Amino acid sequence: MTLHEMQIASEQSSSIVLSARNIAKSFGNVHALKGVNFDVHHGQVTTLFGENGAGKSTLMKVLSGVMQPSSGQIVLDGNPVAFHSASDARDLGVSIIHQELSLAPNMNVRDNIFMGREIIGAGGVDYAEEEKQSRALMRELEEDIDPLTLVEDLRLGQQQLVEIARALSVDSRILIMDEPTSALSASEVEVLFKVVRDLKNRGVSIVYISHHLEEALQITDHAVVLRDGEVTASAPRGDISLEWIVQNMVGENFDLGSPPEGYAMGDTALSVRDLTVPDMVRKDRNVVDGVSLEVRAGEIVCIYGLMGAGRTEMLECIAGRLPNASGSVNLLGQEVSSLSIAERIEEGLVLVPEDRQRDGLVQTMSVGKNLSLANIQAFTRASIISRRRERNIIEGAIKNVTIKTSGSDAEIGSLSGGNQQKVVIGKMLATDPKVVLLDEPSRGIDIGAKAEVFRLLAEGARKGLAVVFSTSEVGECFSVAHRIIVMRRGRISAEFSNDVTKEEIMAASGEAVSAIRPSTGVTL
Repeated sequence: MTLHEMQIASEQSSSIVLSARNIAKSFGNVHALKGVNFDVHHGQVTTLFGENGAGKSTLMKVLSGVMQPSSGQIVLDGNPVAFHSASDARDLGVSIIHQELSLAPNMNVRDNIFMGREIIGAGGVDYAEEEKQSRALMRELEEDIDPLTLVEDLRLGQQQLVEIARALSVDSRILIMDEPTSALSASEVEVLFKVVRDLKNRGVSIVYISHHLEEALQITDHAVVLRDGEVTASAPRGDISLEWIVQNMVGENFDLGSPPEGYAMGDTALSVRDLTVPDMVRKDRNVVDGVSLEVRAGEIVCIYGLMGAGRTEMLECIAGRLPNASGSVNLLGQEVSSLSIAERIEEGLVLVPEDRQRDGLVQTMSVGKNLSLANIQAFTRASIISRRRERNIIEGAIKNVTIKTSGSDAEIGSLSGGNQQKVVIGKMLATDPKVVLLDEPSRGIDIGAKAEVFRLLAEGARKGLAVVFSTSEVGECFSVAHRIIVMRRGRISAEFSNDVTKEEIMAASGEAVSAIRPSTGVTL
């Protein structure tokens, strides 16, 4: 080693504030982490890349005290430490924003931000001061959210901003962000990045996990790649590229496919007429305002729009989740507007919801039970369950959507976020649907898993499945969609074939082109 290299190594060593040394973590026979070494530098953003199941979230939970390692050591400011709980880590300045939201939906924003850390005054909890600080945090995130609003009344992106505000309120030295932008719009991501840069200037160290590769490259100072629980690469920003990240993540390059061809589309499978959903907060407007569309058997349609455009409400209404809506929903020539969610599933209309934790999974059930839940009638006769038929459905779903799990009896919480999303998709595809609606199906999924999900959609379309998926990532519009529909303020503002440009799509959505969110939808 030259003198210059020795000086650089010495400077880097002195800037390290937190280290994971030879960390291993096992869950039964599954080895999630295998001797991981990971350093966090003072006032820098260290970005952790890896596929679903690579061990990223497990490592972050170890570093933040949420779980303890099977072996290895955590070093803080040069001294070995043992975090027995998240509060232990928080007391020493280490906080985490979890990939899956950990908010109490029946409590307001203020109480969620200060839950367990209430501000105590002379007469007890100082709610006025908590409200004041909550408003200041919301202003910092440029989000006009009343601190007294119930969390369950907020859309998913706003809930994620509340989760971020709660972490910022702790005034941590080291802040771990596990997929903090998965439900945010491009403009909200820009605001978050301003906050990250401000935190860096204050000397706060950031650990950042994201499946939005190009997005993460905007703020990273150092990149580390995990694969199968081991570090495969580590380098400063100047030495990395998209190709470097992807190849070290998965060993090959990926794209998200192209619209399936070589077959004739069938007749209209889904027809929606004048769909309208009133805004329950602002009575003078509709969140979905007179939307009409048709989708043919074998066709894949992408719905693009900013957060609040009405994409989620439209899909939920079609699936039967919003009874206060008006308009008609026609499935294969049959009016289904009066049918329940379960009845629509039986008729062949299914929805993969945006929020997998709240709406897509039962946390107390195993992987297998979650997979078979929507298809009970397929293995039940006269209230008698055929375990053999159920097992065949479960094993087929695990194989078809390539779920990484130790077995069908594994706890659903033991899976990575991306594999949990695959369980939700596999559960709905196992019902043999005619029309599948997917609301942000790639949220929290790595690039390899994205490619797999879009491959499944393309295969389904070739077999006659009608597919409608929504996205807030403009790059995904160019994946497997035959047609792109843009929504803005509850209405369809434009419709394109797949030869449109990103700028045209974003102009139709009302988003400034300068705020375009980089996407891994490009071919690498």
